[in-house]
Amino acid sequence: MRPCGRARLPLTFTWYMSALETAEQLLAKLSRAEKAQVLQWAARDIGDAFPGIESRPGVCGGEPCIVRTRIPVWVLEQARRLGTSEAELLRVYPTLRAEDLANVWAYVRSHGDEISRQIEANEAD
Repeated sequence: MRPCGRARLPLTFTWYMSALETAEQLLAKLSRAEKAQVLQWAARDIGDAFPGIESRPGVCGGEPCIVRTRIPVWVLEQARRLGTSEAELLRVYPTLRAEDLANVWAYVRSHGDEISRQIEANEAD
């Protein structure tokens, strides 16, 4: 029995609070723009929602694509890995907007393994 009836906090709760405290300290050091970026990442992570990205069985084999287009996310990520700039992507794909690319990069950050598998599968073809 613990003195004064205090229960010992589980290790996971203690770690969680430590992580939150660290995050709070880091946030205090960020600029407003950096905080906005962190907020955007957190919101996407919480909802696992990627506006402008959709996967439909009848479109591009169900691979995630940019809405309004049939451009798969893996194609843009592969181009980026090969050194293609965002400006060049926007020039080559005139239907794309800068916002579309921001959504693609966020999707890739969250689904990197999936996208890497799609790149590998399509390179093998």
